[in-house]
Amino acid sequence: MEFFDFGTIFFLVAAIVIFFQLRNVLGRRTGNERQPFDPYTSARTSEKSDSTASENVVSLPRRKGGSEADDAYAAIDAFAKPGTDLNKSLRAIRDADPSFEPKTFVDGAKMAYEMIVMAYADGDRRTLKNLLSREVFDGFVAAIADRESRSEKIQSSFVGIDKADIVNAEMKGSEAHVTLRIVSELISATRNSAGEVIDGDPETVAEVKDVWTFARDTRSRDPNWKLVATEADD
Repeated sequence: MEFFDFGTIFFLVAAIVIFFQLRNVLGRRTGNERQPFDPYTSARTSEKSDSTASENVVSLPRRKGGSEADDAYAAIDAFAKPGTDLNKSLRAIRDADPSFEPKTFVDGAKMAYEMIVMAYADGDRRTLKNLLSREVFDGFVAAIADRESRSEKIQSSFVGIDKADIVNAEMKGSEAHVTLRIVSELISATRNSAGEVIDGDPETVAEVKDVWTFARDTRSRDPNWKLVATEADD
């Protein structure tokens, strides 16, 4: 009985020693081991990962049934009837400048219009230089200089813009040109050196109609548009 107990203990100790040696050679599971490749499990995992990833992405709303091209022109189609020459021209500008949107452009043009009108009245050459093309700037400056040479001053108050519509658009090479018909209200009077009113009326709101063309080189990093042509709309 004692021999049996001794033999049992001996084999038990030997088994424990072998177990620890195998453990040292093969290592222990840490939970980071690569799992056997299972194409079905991998596919399901991939789908789940894609689904999880999509939950972290905010997608812009799209029109149902519309392509990406349709979405790109949606703002233009809402502004100008599809199929018209104006719509086609605005689309061409959108192709050259993906950031172009008619409504945003008109809002910016209205702000520029007020700034230009008031800068001209005040003889503010610095402001005009940033908003006008070289040719238009030279014309404005010449008119201001002529006025100043006679010691005349313009007294002007901008009331607001009643209407601003895009009437023409075109690409000239890499330059986008957009023409607007603008109807505004202005109180304006020109006074001579003695302070006498020689043109306009300082008490009357007058309706002013202009046709202005703005342009921008779509290859330029400068996002600003400049006034390149003006004419009165009688």
